[in-house]
Amino acid sequence: MDSKSIYQFDVKKLNGEEINLGGYKNKVLLIVNTASQCGFTPQLKDLAALKDEFKDRDFEILAFPSNDFGGQEPLDGEAIGAFCENYGSNFPVFDKIRVRGPYAHPLYKFFADKKENGKLGSVPRWNFHKFLIDRNGLITDFYYPFTKPTTSKIRKKIERLLIATT
Repeated sequence: MDSKSIYQFDVKKLNGEEINLGGYKNKVLLIVNTASQCGFTPQLKDLAALKDEFKDRDFEILAFPSNDFGGQEPLDGEAIGAFCENYGSNFPVFDKIRVRGPYAHPLYKFFADKKENGKLGSVPRWNFHKFLIDRNGLITDFYYPFTKPTTSKIRKKIERLLIATT
């Protein structure tokens, strides 16, 4: 397994089941840290629209709720899932994690460390920070919270990654 890819990490689903990100091999991924009480929360609808746009393609959105910014994710477990469903979520929402600092989930520590991931480093500064991952599990770009998921910048990059061969 490539140590520069995200496939080395295990994550927990809302029901507590642990899965390996290797299950998303050969898919283009948009990984987003979310929060239910954030001013950017309406982006959950945009994420659902983006998922719909690419629904018949090898594209997936992975949402990781976090309470790291302003205590804006007070919910836990299935309550997070139910909240996201109110916004039409059609993508996996995982268990709440830390996304910055010494207690950050290993996936987010990996995102922050350019030496470790071999590409670029970025630490979320707020909720709805987005990482774009290619079919090989490598980070190709990141977008700040104010960049809506449905912007042409993100959609064009996803399209390019989808038509690129592995």
